[in-house]
Amino acid sequence: MSERAAPFYCPYCGDEDLRPSESVEGGHGAWECGACNRAFQLKFLGLLARGLQHRETGGDEI
Repeated sequence: MSERAAPFYCPYCGDEDLRPSESVEGGHGAWECGACNRAFQLKFLGLLARGLQHRETGGDEI
């Protein structure tokens, strides 16, 4: 079984001082940011039935 992915930066302040948290309700996927003192939780919701669809953006090609 493989390890779960960890976030690289805080979604609120962008800092990288993150550590796992067990104090947040639910516990699984919870992280604390040492820089902004916020706690957040990550959760995988599932796969999209339609999959990834590429669309033309209408921009200039390089």
